[in-house]
Amino acid sequence: MSVKRNYICINVIFIVASLLLLQTVQAQADWSSLDQELKMKQKAMGNSLVVMVWKRGDTLVYKKELGEFNSKTPAPIGNASTWLTAALVMQFVDEGKLSLDDKITRWLPEFEKYGKNYITLRLCLSHMTGISDESKFLKKLFEKKKFSSLEDEVNSFAAREIRTNPGTDFWYGDIGADIVGRVLEVVAKKKFDVLIKQKLFNPMTMRKSSFTTLDASALDPSGGASSTADDYMKFLVMLLNNGTYAGKQILSEASVKELLQIRTNSSIIKFAPKAAAGLNYALGSWAIEEADGKATALSSLGLFGTWPVIDLCHGYASLIITKDLQAEQKPDIWKSVKQTIDTQFPSTCQ
Repeated sequence: MSVKRNYICINVIFIVASLLLLQTVQAQADWSSLDQELKMKQKAMGNSLVVMVWKRGDTLVYKKELGEFNSKTPAPIGNASTWLTAALVMQFVDEGKLSLDDKITRWLPEFEKYGKNYITLRLCLSHMTGISDESKFLKKLFEKKKFSSLEDEVNSFAAREIRTNPGTDFWYGDIGADIVGRVLEVVAKKKFDVLIKQKLFNPMTMRKSSFTTLDASALDPSGGASSTADDYMKFLVMLLNNGTYAGKQILSEASVKELLQIRTNSSIIKFAPKAAAGLNYALGSWAIEEADGKATALSSLGLFGTWPVIDLCHGYASLIITKDLQAEQKPDIWKSVKQTIDTQFPSTCQ
């Protein structure tokens, strides 16, 4: 009887071990399809780029460096900067120093002087200030160079015409993020680039990330950051992990939920960049996939060839950063790359 029981136990152990081994083999991702796709599309994406994928609750599972570029090299990240600025605002909300529904005139009286009394921080981060804005990127870039400080630039916004009542439509641009950046300067009595370094970059060891300008022009919270693939991935992992990074609570879970909540619908979007056509907006990022009115995947699309993603259903963060300015956004390529990455992670959403 004892021999029979031992035989049965040995067989059960063998079967369990075999199943565990099979699960391990099946769980090993096959990235050959992504390798091939990136090779085919490398030229279209600017030749020199970095692609990274991080699995939730795990570690970096994929990294590819192509051309004359690597994950430690800083590059301008364009409007992917806005996601960083929005996160910094939420840190102040967590500390009780700000509310998203605070009116900006509390800190920026210049706007009250021009009758812009109903613009809130939430509306700024949602691109719904109603202030007249320019849609041409190069012209806006040239305009920014005229100002020597963020204060001067934001004061110029106060004097602009109101295109529509605040909160009534969405117009993608740099005005809202720059306004909240200036509000943070007033609240903290520090320059924006120093502030975000101390409160966001340093705690996450994002040592090569910066908003500091080299030409003495105004700081640009909406699109003026430079970062590395290694650094920006840390930020994405923090969002993916509900506000924690390396055991540190960078943002509360409530603040992360605020950042990821959809703020728009198709009827109110009056202007959006080509890469975001048909998408809704959260706070600092676009809902590139959604279900039942909730964002399931988000990205802060960068005009310089930066494409960060967090996918809540598939449980991963991915990032593409290119070395040089991309003259044209290529949303079809980005979508195709994401679909290839998705195949490596089962979805937890119904």
